[in-house]
Amino acid sequence: MQHAVGSPLPPPHQPGHGPAADWASAAHQQGRHHPVPPPPPVPGFSAPPPGQMPPAPVDTTGHVALPPGGPVPVPSPPPPANAAPDPMTTTMAVLLIGPAGAGKTSVAKYWADHRRVPTAHISLDDVREWVRSGFADPRSGWNDHSEAQYRLARRTCGFSARNFLANGISCILDDAVFPDRPVVGLGGWKRHVGPGLLPVVLLPGLEIVLERNAERSGNRRLSDEEVARIHGRMAGWYGSGLPIIDNSQLDVPGTARVLDEVLARSIASPPKW
Repeated sequence: MQHAVGSPLPPPHQPGHGPAADWASAAHQQGRHHPVPPPPPVPGFSAPPPGQMPPAPVDTTGHVALPPGGPVPVPSPPPPANAAPDPMTTTMAVLLIGPAGAGKTSVAKYWADHRRVPTAHISLDDVREWVRSGFADPRSGWNDHSEAQYRLARRTCGFSARNFLANGISCILDDAVFPDRPVVGLGGWKRHVGPGLLPVVLLPGLEIVLERNAERSGNRRLSDEEVARIHGRMAGWYGSGLPIIDNSQLDVPGTARVLDEVLARSIASPPKW
């Protein structure tokens, strides 16, 4: 079974910390542009007289709606109002939170695979790894460079989620969001997706995440010390008001079933965050 991976461990929130300040925007080209003469006509081709140009072709390849400029609203339970909402058929956006080794990616993929409506899985770590040369390796620690790449990946994930939702496709995102970093963590997801995003925390015991981390290789495997620090900071979600699933004794299908139960309650009564 393939397990989830956590983001690099950022320090607790401190004022003034942020992405690299030397990421300057591209400079604007200045100077006067001279008109370019039109190309000579192709031999054998007679251009139509002025004012009789043929109409532009109509784009008939697909009908993909752009995401709205506003944030994703809270999903409404289907009628009748007193009926329990069915998370299997409701179009929604879910954020699965948890430490490295919590099983976020495995559960998210399984949940997305077994829904009765179109559903996409968006992993922040996968999007972060789109950067090849210059990738901020999580094993190298947390710095301005890694934070800038994290913020960029989260913004990309947020736009992707809104794009899917605008076209009737649900999505589940996974990320190791820290409760003591609200601005760059949960607050950032809310800015990029919207208040309709439903966060759920997966938090198994420390021995479970250590065991799963030991099965990884490459930059997806963290040191035991860092896994323990991440897990300890994740305990801050208790008392936050967000739904928490302890999946220490649950397999992936069992965790997905509990996730559906939690989401049904979240749709009926969205958590305050």
